[in-house]
Amino acid sequence: MNFLSAGLAKFEKGLAIVLIFCMAVFMTTSVLFRYFLNAPLSWVGEISIFLLIWITFIGGSLGLKYKSQASVTILLDNVPFFVRKILQVVGHVIMIVFLLVMLYYSLKWITSSGVSYQRANSINIPMWIPYTVVPLGFACAFVHITANLTTIIKEEEVK
Repeated sequence: MNFLSAGLAKFEKGLAIVLIFCMAVFMTTSVLFRYFLNAPLSWVGEISIFLLIWITFIGGSLGLKYKSQASVTILLDNVPFFVRKILQVVGHVIMIVFLLVMLYYSLKWITSSGVSYQRANSINIPMWIPYTVVPLGFACAFVHITANLTTIIKEEEVK
């Protein structure tokens, strides 16, 4: 599972780099067209929002992989190793259940008729394309949290 998580993280990092670069290029182009050519590009705002949403979900998944979310660890820091391990396992199981529920409902939402026929205003693409990042982000986060859980379970006390 750790191997899958590491490979997925490598892919996510590359994708995030490409998406951020594309967003920067689109926004710069939009500014140049608007202020220097007096011809604003109406579609850039919509694409930038979609790219930002993709970056957010992929970044959130990577944040779970590297445990970079803000946390208060005063309780975990002051309990014995065995209790800490139990609390971490319980927390990860709760996150896994949450991610699976969200994955189920996001897939149900993406495949619903309301989304199937919806199209973006400016670029006229089906909205299921930008919305696909929601279940994708939850699935990637599930892989990372499961890998972290296996690491916690295998962890031995350091003396």
